[in-house]
Amino acid sequence: MNRFWPLSMGHVWRQNTQGSSLKEAEDTISLRVLVLALVIIGIVATDIATETIFSLWAVPPSIVGAIWSYYRRRHANITVKFCIAIGMLIALGAFFGRLLGELNDTRLALAELLIQLQILHSFDMPRRKDLGYSIVIGIILLGVAATLSQTLAFAPVLLLFLAIALPTLGLNYRSQLGLKKSTVFDQKSNEIKLSSRIPVYFLLFTLVVGLGLGIFAVLPRFPGYQLRTFPVSSPIEVKGGFTGRSIINPGYVRQGNANNQGSGSNGDGQSQAGQPGRLDNGFYYGFNSQINQNLGGKMKPKVVMRVRSQAEGFWRVLAFDRYTGKGWEISRNEKVRTIKRSPWSYQIYVATPDTLAKTRDVVQTYTMVSDLPNLIPAMTFPQEVYFPTPIIAIDQEDGLRAPVGLSEDLTYTIISKVPYRDRAALGKASTNYLKKITDYYLQIPPEIEQKVRERTEEILANYNRERVGKSLKTLDSAYEKALYLAQYLKQNYSIPQNPLDLPYLEEKDDLVEAFLFKYKGGYPDHFSTVLTVMLRSIGIPARLVAGFGAGEFNPFTGMYVVRNTDAYAMTEVYFPKYGWFAFDPIPNHPLIPPSIEDTQTFSVLRQFWHWVAGWLPSPITGLLNNVFGIIFSYVSRAIAWFLALFAQGWLGVLTGLILATTATFLGWLGWNQWREWSKRRWLGKLPPMESLYQQMLQWAAQKGLGKHPAQTPLEYASVLHQHHDQATAQVIDEICQAYVGWRYGGHTPNLKQLRQNWQGLKKTAK
Repeated sequence: MNRFWPLSMGHVWRQNTQGSSLKEAEDTISLRVLVLALVIIGIVATDIATETIFSLWAVPPSIVGAIWSYYRRRHANITVKFCIAIGMLIALGAFFGRLLGELNDTRLALAELLIQLQILHSFDMPRRKDLGYSIVIGIILLGVAATLSQTLAFAPVLLLFLAIALPTLGLNYRSQLGLKKSTVFDQKSNEIKLSSRIPVYFLLFTLVVGLGLGIFAVLPRFPGYQLRTFPVSSPIEVKGGFTGRSIINPGYVRQGNANNQGSGSNGDGQSQAGQPGRLDNGFYYGFNSQINQNLGGKMKPKVVMRVRSQAEGFWRVLAFDRYTGKGWEISRNEKVRTIKRSPWSYQIYVATPDTLAKTRDVVQTYTMVSDLPNLIPAMTFPQEVYFPTPIIAIDQEDGLRAPVGLSEDLTYTIISKVPYRDRAALGKASTNYLKKITDYYLQIPPEIEQKVRERTEEILANYNRERVGKSLKTLDSAYEKALYLAQYLKQNYSIPQNPLDLPYLEEKDDLVEAFLFKYKGGYPDHFSTVLTVMLRSIGIPARLVAGFGAGEFNPFTGMYVVRNTDAYAMTEVYFPKYGWFAFDPIPNHPLIPPSIEDTQTFSVLRQFWHWVAGWLPSPITGLLNNVFGIIFSYVSRAIAWFLALFAQGWLGVLTGLILATTATFLGWLGWNQWREWSKRRWLGKLPPMESLYQQMLQWAAQKGLGKHPAQTPLEYASVLHQHHDQATAQVIDEICQAYVGWRYGGHTPNLKQLRQNWQGLKKTAK
């Protein structure tokens, strides 16, 4: 008999395994179809978010695997499981191999690994919990796609996923209850018709979407990038010697000047900076080592890049120090220096100037949508540059340059050391400038120097005369003078409605002189040129800086959408020991460009409030703006302070955990007190008999004998006789009898006796 023992054990083992599979196998076809749809949507979502098709190949294998799993759901499938295990090991090895080349952004590598694991998993999904794993994988893929998405093209996929997820969860719950037949897909079920389910389904879908959008609107948006791992494109090889002196602007190269050593041409303009010309309709003229502002025309709007930043800002590109009469140039273009990174890291350190101003690190990630020059946009004082080339350059005006043009889909990240603008401190800044500052940032053509200085001093003198009688502070600091002159240009000079209304300047004409004394206005960038020269005329160092405005913030993607028409120039003023600070004199622009002082924590709520404020009277809008501004300011500061604790080592983490635990306890305590107060307040508003009856029900519920909604008071009282002693049940029965008689019979209860009995019962229970 012993020789039959192995065969018998094998037979029993096969019976047990098959019996287990038979017992736990999921037979609901509709549930399997919906789970497969969720997985496919997750796969497709990653392609839509990344604007690629690298994952679509996974859809057919997933379908084949799902069909195979259904027909083999009652078999052990040992061979298939071994093959799946081997495939998972191969996928894991490929993932680690790819990970070495993408250390700065592992999201795509992780998504690809997850898709491969899902394909293998789809061949072995006999039970309901295996389908649950696939649902989780679909949700994770959707989450990865959400972090990668930079446009609203992801939104329809999210809504479709939600539309399928709701019936999937319903079918999964029915399966858990053992209701094998589906009321959604099984046409044989006569209990509930599909047509009766559709209105309820759409109501639930609308409710979930509306609730989600409401939470999204009020949810605070905290700065991201808490982990120092940043998105960067794949490495780009650089051939030949890179000096950084050349600026590769696509708008210029198209005219045949491939070397582009700063001729100043743009579009159809002439090659010399002093000659008139027309703007290129796709590229901003100011991104070159020499620019000509004697141009006409306008650009055709197009998106050039998307920026994810911890703070709104001016995406600075380059600055100019020498005014030529009709434009600007970089006088020390040959003194550009190069900076190399280590071969095993994308990180390039850039030395930042010392400053007395308080600073904050701001992380920005830029993704190119169309070709741009080899000038690297960044916020003020870039400190760490994560760029795909092994070398970059920095000029004397703090502009970053790449060895290649910024082509479409290129991604890089920068950490900038952005200073806070303290008006009081800058107002007290010294006016003793170093020689390296006065040599380059006080230059003015001698032909216009005296005339511009006289006009500038006249404007400032008029301000002082008007304010002396009002006991207000006069303009006695460089900061206040720059601020007032910028505001004066905004209010007293204008931009022509038609770009062709402003005639081209003759060879002997000067742009600043024509702006101030002849045309009383000019194009937007002319305002910044005039302010820069006016400040120089009274001994305040200034330069012209060109870059992109913040662009349009998309709260759904968390990114700033920047167009070519967002490019413009403004004025930077130098303050000893504090550095350069920008002023924007262009009409309809904020006088102080947005920076770290502005927050996007409640950006969606702020946009909604702006829409509501448009319908309210101005006094009410102003009052509410001040109130909400103060509230949000304090809330944002408190949240930022709390999050900063976790970046201050173990002591900070421990302090943060203690505060979080204490706040949670106080919140729980306050919630309980509020509930008790609400109950007492509610009971106090009820009629005396109703109040006593409700107190009795609450007390019984605390004892674990709550009343079911379907029970009548008398049925409830009769049931309690089986669970309580006779005295307790008798008191409850008397209250229920009195309540029914008062409520439905109009009898007046003996409240005094009932309350005495009730108080005695509670004392006995204690």
